[in-house]
Amino acid sequence: MYRLFMMFLFFMILSCSSEKRALNQDAKGMENLAGLDFTQSERDTMLQTLSVLRGKYDTLRTVELPNSIPFPLYFDPRIPGQVIPKGRENYLFQEFPTRRPDNIEDCAFFTIGQLAHLMRTQQVSSVELTEMYLDRLKRYGPELECVVTLTEDLALKQASRADEEIRRGRYLGPLHGIPYGAKDLLAVPGYKTTWGATTHKDQIIDETATIIKKLEDAGAVLVAKLTLGALAWGDVWFGGKTRNPWNTEQGSSGSSAGPGSATAAGLVGFSIGSETWGSIVSPATRNGVTGLRPTFGTVSRSGAMALSWSMDKLGPMCRSVDDCALIYSVIKGTDGLDLSVVDVPFQVPIKKELRSLRIGYIESAFNDTNTAENDRGVLTRLRELGFKLVPIELPEFPTSSLSFLLNVEAAAAFDEMTRNNKDDELVRQVKWAWPNVFRTARHVPAVEYIQANRARMILNQKMSELFKNIDVYVVPSFWGDNLLRTNLTGHPCVVLPNGFNEKESPTSISFIGDLYKDGEVIAVSHAYQRGTGWHKKYPPKFK
Repeated sequence: MYRLFMMFLFFMILSCSSEKRALNQDAKGMENLAGLDFTQSERDTMLQTLSVLRGKYDTLRTVELPNSIPFPLYFDPRIPGQVIPKGRENYLFQEFPTRRPDNIEDCAFFTIGQLAHLMRTQQVSSVELTEMYLDRLKRYGPELECVVTLTEDLALKQASRADEEIRRGRYLGPLHGIPYGAKDLLAVPGYKTTWGATTHKDQIIDETATIIKKLEDAGAVLVAKLTLGALAWGDVWFGGKTRNPWNTEQGSSGSSAGPGSATAAGLVGFSIGSETWGSIVSPATRNGVTGLRPTFGTVSRSGAMALSWSMDKLGPMCRSVDDCALIYSVIKGTDGLDLSVVDVPFQVPIKKELRSLRIGYIESAFNDTNTAENDRGVLTRLRELGFKLVPIELPEFPTSSLSFLLNVEAAAAFDEMTRNNKDDELVRQVKWAWPNVFRTARHVPAVEYIQANRARMILNQKMSELFKNIDVYVVPSFWGDNLLRTNLTGHPCVVLPNGFNEKESPTSISFIGDLYKDGEVIAVSHAYQRGTGWHKKYPPKFK
C-alpha cells in the first residue's frame, strides 16, 4: 500500500513538473514572439499566474458569443478637438428625364435618375422593372456565379405595393420601386444569410439589417442576395467563383464580388456592398462600376456580419456617383443599434463652392502604376474643370504593420469556428486565407493589439494634419499603402472607372475626402465623372 502511494505521489509530482515545463516553454515562446527576454526567475514567478489565466480563459469560452454581439470598445476615427459637421442638409437628387424604351430590357443599364423619372411619371411600373431584372438574374446569374438567393416572392410583393402607392399619389422618392441587390452578409427574415461560407450556407437570421430596412422604407425592391467571398474575403464562395462580366474567365475580385458583377452586368438597378480593406474598391475596379465607401461610423452595420468592428463599412455600388450619393442619403444615420454610428448632415458643395476646393495629388503615384496614362488623364480633366491641384505626400507611417488588427478582430468574430475545426470546411485553404489567418491571429499578444490601436491614433492625427491643407485628394486606387491606410483611419472614398487597360479590362481612380466630408468627395468625383463616358460603358456580352 505504501509503495502504491509513493508511486502515485511520484507520478503526481512528475505530472506537475511536466505541466510546469510545458508552461515554461510556452512562456518562452510568447516572449520571443513579443520581442521580450525574461529571466528564469521572472518566468518562474509568472507560471502560477499563467495557469490561473488559462483557467479564466476556459471559463470565458463557456459564454456564448454569436457574431451579432458587438465589441464594446467603439472605434472613433476623430482625433481630440475634431468636431462632427453640423447644419442643414443640402443634398438634392436630380432626375434625368427619359422616355420609355420600346424594349423594357433597355432599362437594365439605366441610372437611378433615369429609372426614377420613368417610375414617377408612371411610364414604367415597378413590377415590370422587377420582372425584367429577375429574368436577367435567372439568365445571367448562373454564368456569372453572382447570385446566392433570388428574393423573388418578396420582390414582387414590394413592387406591387410600390405601384399601388405611386398610383395613389404616395410617391416616396427616387428609390420608390427601384430593384436592387444586397451582399449576402445582410440579414433578411425568411431568407438565408450565408456569408458566402459553406459553414453558414443554411443560416437564417430572423432580423432585418438596418440598411435593408431603410431602403425598404424608401420603397426600394430587393430582388437578390448577391455573392461574397467566404466570410468576406475574395470572390470564391461555397457555390463557385464570381465572374467579371467584362471577362468571364476572370474573377470579380472581392469581397463584394456579387454586387460588383451584378451591377456591371445590368442585373440590378444598384447594389449594397461592404468594405473592410478594399472590398468595395477592388470589385468596383474589376467590374467597372462606381462605389462609395462612406466615412466609418456614418452607416449602421446592424444586421450585417461582423468581420472587424473597427474597420467594417457598408456602402453602395452603382452606375454613377449620382446614384451612390442618393443611396448614401437614404442609408446614413443612427439607428440606436450600432452605437459606433453618428448623425452627420449630408452637405454637398454648390458649384461656386466646389471650384474653391483644394485637390491634392501625389505626383509620383501617377507615374509608377501600370495604369499611369489613364490616371494622368484624370489630373488633366480636373485642371480643365478649373480645380486647383496641390502636390502632396502622404505622411510617413509604417501602415502595413497595423494590418494584423483586422486579423485579430476577424479571429475573435469567428473564434468558435477555429476551436471546432469548422474552418476546415471553408473552400479556400491556403496561406493567405481565413483558416490560417484565424489560427495565426491567436498568437498576437493583447498588449500588441492595444499598442497598435494607439499607433493608429497617431496615423489619424497625421492624416488630420494633411487635410488642413487640402479638401480632397485623388490617387490611383491601389497605389502604395493608401487603401489600407484610409480603411484604418475611416476616411471616405469614391472609386470610379477612368478607362481600360491593354487587356480591355476597366481601370479606376479613387477620390479620398476628410472625415464626415462625404459630400465634398462625392461632389469632386461627380464633377470629374460627368465629363467622361467611362461609367456609361457596359460589358458587350450582357448588353
